[in-house]
Amino acid sequence: MSIEIHEVGSLRELKQFVNFPYKLYHGHPNWVPPIFMDEVSTLRKDKNPAFEHCEARYWLAKKEGKIVGRIAGILNHKYIETWNKKQMRFGWLDFEDDPAISKALLSAVEGWARETGMDAVHGPLGFTDLDYEGMLIEGFGELGTLATIYNFPYYPDHLDQLGYTKDIDWVEFEVVPTPKTPERLERIADVAMRRLHLHVLQAKKKKHLVPYIPQIFELIDEAYRELYGVVPLSPKQVAYYTKMYFGFIKPDYVSVVLDRDDKVAAFGITMPSLSRALQKCRGRLLPFGVFHLLNAMRKNDRADLYLVGVRPSLQGKGINAIIIHEINKIYASHNIRKVETNPELETNRDVQGQWKFYERRQHKRRRCFIKALK
Repeated sequence: MSIEIHEVGSLRELKQFVNFPYKLYHGHPNWVPPIFMDEVSTLRKDKNPAFEHCEARYWLAKKEGKIVGRIAGILNHKYIETWNKKQMRFGWLDFEDDPAISKALLSAVEGWARETGMDAVHGPLGFTDLDYEGMLIEGFGELGTLATIYNFPYYPDHLDQLGYTKDIDWVEFEVVPTPKTPERLERIADVAMRRLHLHVLQAKKKKHLVPYIPQIFELIDEAYRELYGVVPLSPKQVAYYTKMYFGFIKPDYVSVVLDRDDKVAAFGITMPSLSRALQKCRGRLLPFGVFHLLNAMRKNDRADLYLVGVRPSLQGKGINAIIIHEINKIYASHNIRKVETNPELETNRDVQGQWKFYERRQHKRRRCFIKALK
């Protein structure tokens, strides 16, 4: 039976596009549904400020009228300008285990890439580095997280068969925090704190953290600038992500280190794991999903580490030890037993070295694929 590719052209179809994986992975023990309303907002041109410098098209694959796959194509002009690479992104790729479906979907993106003069297609990637990126290639038996893509094991096989190869990998660790910070780590943190004249922000409420949010995003741009595919965020994007994500933030799970001028020198953003709560509410906050999330925020023995950033001029001077020391204290005070690091570039040895003082296992790997267009 032939596969029909249909381009999304209405809000109703966009919601079908977003809803497809909820059906594909229904009841799967390791798939964590994203928050439905956030997914729709991210993909809407009238909501996401990334469309100031991005173009996007979405396609659904249908077989006998039934939706069997989806894909997004993203043309990020700021990425092309920043990195001087004529590459189109694909993302939001999901499909049933049929080579004809995956081929048809990726062919749609490749066709658009050729029309726009691109040299290659790569992904999965989103509009920014804060969106989902990287296809899971190891760790299919592990629980997913709010910040990452989960996919069936057949996905990377399909990409291989279609001529896509590795561009970069991210690795993830499960870390076991300790009741007390390892002595050597604590000593390094103490020396760095005194030598660099730093202090830790005592943010007990969100209102204590809010004034520092713009600085945190400035530091993200500065510290992540050289990482794979990263482009600076515009002021509108900062406001957008602040509204989307910081409403969930628990100040007592965030570590912010300030310099003598009270400027952000480093930060670590962590959260109680929302994976099981999102599975229970299937990514819907209403009518009762929000209560599952609130319960997970109050009582949990697992946590997710989302972002760590250090001012480039201070990197390699022990400030990472301060952040990890502070985060360990947070976990100890909340009886956290397991922590998901979320993706770290395989080439970023400094970040991976943070966990050398702890029991850990590298349990997941995800990949950005690339295909040159002839």
